[in-house]
Amino acid sequence: MATGSGALTTQLSGRDLTLFRGDRCLFQDVGFALQAGELLLFEGSNGSGKTSLMKAMVGLLEFESGVIEWNGKPVGEQRQVFHGSLVWMAHRVGLKADLTLVENLHFESALRPQSADDLDSVLERLDISRLKPLPLRSLSAGQQRRVALARMLLADVPLWLMDEPFTNLDREGRALVMRLVKEHLAKGGLCAMAAHQDVEIDATVKKVVL
Repeated sequence: MATGSGALTTQLSGRDLTLFRGDRCLFQDVGFALQAGELLLFEGSNGSGKTSLMKAMVGLLEFESGVIEWNGKPVGEQRQVFHGSLVWMAHRVGLKADLTLVENLHFESALRPQSADDLDSVLERLDISRLKPLPLRSLSAGQQRRVALARMLLADVPLWLMDEPFTNLDREGRALVMRLVKEHLAKGGLCAMAAHQDVEIDATVKKVVL
């Protein structure tokens, strides 16, 4: 596992995070600090709050207390900037079922800066080029996960949020996810991931156990 550089500044951090769902406290006083080139793993049993934490990070849920900061400033004071700096692979892919994968990806391109990567080359790498003319609803769950991966590769943003990214992927697909994450980190990106499976990667890994 690589070691981080002391010269790097923290880009994503959470401090004193507490979240309730109804009367139940999912977690309290959680904190983390993530720098460029690092992977943050959220670990815990089902129902421990991993997905809820990620939703609260992007503003879909409200923390009972605590603050998330991006580049040293609370995200609540720069929500648009923060959202423009990330792409999120949620447990559900969040794509339009009646659109083709190309139409979905073109729609996404209007939401955030795009990388210089060629669409066709990305689809080839993910082995989904042959699926271009098909509506998303006709794709298997694993194929739809690969379309969600294409969305991440095509986004020119530093922060990847990945909620159970190995769901519905076979061993080859899971290995592909880790190669893509490793490449993203090597370029100075950041990744926060919730995963049940063991994650092995040649990068600095920080863990939050819920």
